[in-house]
Amino acid sequence: MGFKDAGKPHYFGHRERLRRRFREAGADALPDYELLELILFRAAPRRDTKPLAKALIARFGTFAEAVNAPEELLCEVPGIGEAAVVELKLVRAAALRVMRGEVLERPVLSSWALVLDYCRASMGFENTEQFRILFLDKRNQIIADEVQQKGTVDHTPVYVREVVKRALELSAMAIVLVHNHPSGDPTPSRADIEMTKQIVAAGKPLGVIVHDHIIVGKKGHASFRGLGLI
Repeated sequence: MGFKDAGKPHYFGHRERLRRRFREAGADALPDYELLELILFRAAPRRDTKPLAKALIARFGTFAEAVNAPEELLCEVPGIGEAAVVELKLVRAAALRVMRGEVLERPVLSSWALVLDYCRASMGFENTEQFRILFLDKRNQIIADEVQQKGTVDHTPVYVREVVKRALELSAMAIVLVHNHPSGDPTPSRADIEMTKQIVAAGKPLGVIVHDHIIVGKKGHASFRGLGLI
């Protein structure tokens, strides 16, 4: 270490090496905890962020789980304060904004993999159920992406008439239903199947087609059309 570095904390050199490795080799060259370190640099400019990053991985398991964790759980990790939570949530928001932009630019049926990725990223890590609808025009492009209802850990009230009414208000020709299972298992329940049948039946005579109902969870997704349920 040269004379000009004598007064600097030991982690400054580590930060520069980590930044250089990220620039030269990309994010794939970094394990999850090092990527978290980089994110936390701004939140803790005068602290060694490696222990914080490793504590997050120890608590939540992966990078994705950490940035998607509820704020109240993040704050339970020693050393993680409001500034760190903001940085983590900013990363999540930026990722979702990019994915949403890609989905909105293309017809849904020709970019189905992107739609599934977006749905899983936006809802798959939620700890309560949400019911979302993608409203499509005659070219099958998304004209609106709305969370209609929020519920408990295992139930979301869905009002069939409200779903169809909203589709008509937006002049949507088709819809894709999406909801999450916080348990992680995306297998449709009997209630999911019955509710979907009711929406299909209500929309059909009014010219509103249900293209699919997707259930997302941490363990993957289930497609009603893929399962032959629509």
